[in-house]
Amino acid sequence: MKFISEISKALKTEELITSRVQYTVIDGQGGYFQNVKRLLEFSETKIVLKGRKGAVSVEGEHLALGKYFAGDLAILGNIAKVERLD
Repeated sequence: MKFISEISKALKTEELITSRVQYTVIDGQGGYFQNVKRLLEFSETKIVLKGRKGAVSVEGEHLALGKYFAGDLAILGNIAKVERLD
């Protein structure tokens, strides 16, 4: 995360990058989401996460919440689509 922070400082986009929900999806297993402030919607097929700026919608099958700590959230299941809701 430090590397991304250094790049964003150089590009003067640090506030935008560090306040939006960032994510990594692992095909067929789930995903890792950073900068999550609130859970807006939750079902087995759709999860909506809110960051300080904007939100993301996660759609798929057999979705479940994994570990949540300090703004980091693991979502388990088969993620088919992630969409920004800015």
